[in-house]
Amino acid sequence: MGIYSDTGAKFGDVHCLSVSASKVVFNTHTGCIHGKELSVTYTSRLRDHAAKIGRDTRIALVGAGQMGRGFGNQLGRKEGISLSIVIDSDLERKMQLAQQTCSLVLSIRQKEKIKVRQPLQKIMVPVSALVKAIDLKAVASLILSEVNVKELEILADSSDILVKQIKPNFKTLGPKFGPKMKAVATAIQSLTSKDINQMELNGAIELLVDGDKIALELSDVEISSQDIEGWLVASSGALTVALDATISPELKAEGIARELVNRIQNLRKDSGFEVTDKIVIKFLKDPFIDSALLDNLEYIKTETLATEILVETTLNEGLPIEFDEVRSVLFIEKQN
Repeated sequence: MGIYSDTGAKFGDVHCLSVSASKVVFNTHTGCIHGKELSVTYTSRLRDHAAKIGRDTRIALVGAGQMGRGFGNQLGRKEGISLSIVIDSDLERKMQLAQQTCSLVLSIRQKEKIKVRQPLQKIMVPVSALVKAIDLKAVASLILSEVNVKELEILADSSDILVKQIKPNFKTLGPKFGPKMKAVATAIQSLTSKDINQMELNGAIELLVDGDKIALELSDVEISSQDIEGWLVASSGALTVALDATISPELKAEGIARELVNRIQNLRKDSGFEVTDKIVIKFLKDPFIDSALLDNLEYIKTETLATEILVETTLNEGLPIEFDEVRSVLFIEKQN
């Protein structure tokens, strides 16, 4: 139904928030802070996503002090920050979908030990009665940015690319149906993909077993998605994602470039450089660094304020760096 690409755009400083239930949740890349009275999902992806969702951000953050450094400590305390809230269920639903999708993709990365700094090419998400294409479109760029994937493909609900399978949960079937357990298990195994989707939507399904109607609940079955060759699949309720885990040479080089930027920025900080200082970077020659610099030279220079990047065959000073297959030395100095 559509493919959405991450443009790598920079975002401004308008905050997109979503309210749900009964406690404060402040989400960033670094963790959560829990309060007592409301539930706020905070996403530091800003101006563009509010526009794509189709409205201005519906939650106003009003008060004194710095929103960044002090926000987590001040939230729920009497330090001049107050929340003016209008609950937007439409926005909330879309942000929850984004959060759930990101969680599934990140869980796959963690399981397969693929670092978030390593870009991947594509995720596929099938729509259903509970997962709507319009919601995915609204938050597609946010998802791609958070999980470091370049494309999101939305699959029609009639697509047979991702096939769900169902099997009996005998732990609940035995006590519930007794002597009819085997007949119920046989009926479960004959359920179609349409039946499975309907069961996920309603939380139960009615079956005819030996002439009697029975109510089958989600706890009575185990639903999973069949693996696709070259893809990693994860599901949670009605939401399923498939992640293309293939790392092409280009993606590998980009991942190395991102890791190098992280190492350079850390070294800048440890060396006491000012954030505006321009630098010269030197690497001890390494074939993987050579590949990373080939297509990502300007990216590295821009991110690190480097005026020049040199690769030396010998380098007697600097910080040894080792990750993945990279074995090199990094040296930086202020531009004269």
